[in-house]
Amino acid sequence: MLVNRDGLIFVGRRNDRTEEAWQMPQGGIDEGEAPLAAVFRELAEETGTDKAQLIAETSRWYDYDLPPQAVGKFWGGKYRGQTQKWFAMRFTGTDADIDPGAVASPEFDHWQWIGAARMVDIIVPFKRKVYHQVLEELAPIVWDKGIK
Repeated sequence: MLVNRDGLIFVGRRNDRTEEAWQMPQGGIDEGEAPLAAVFRELAEETGTDKAQLIAETSRWYDYDLPPQAVGKFWGGKYRGQTQKWFAMRFTGTDADIDPGAVASPEFDHWQWIGAARMVDIIVPFKRKVYHQVLEELAPIVWDKGIK
């Protein structure tokens, strides 16, 4: 979760879906890679920036399953869902530092800063429960540290 100085959260619109699909940056952990190192790598790979500082991380891992109609269609058909560790990051750059289209394999064709309440509403339905849980855990920490 990348949070700017106004307390808004970065979301990107996926460029590989026919329906509108927004999400926060996320990604896998390479073999031997520490979760926090993966956060910075994935952030740069998906947003074009690494200008961020760690604020907090979730106390646990969160799971979600793909909807039945999507199983076999994503991730080369290898997985039916994901287990995720979430990190809250303070964005230290300016909007000009963000360019998801300038990365090697762009995943987003548009991005925006939005409030936490609205974010859960625009996320694809099968990820909403996890996003709500992550916000419930991290929001008190993030916004209590003067991010807003």
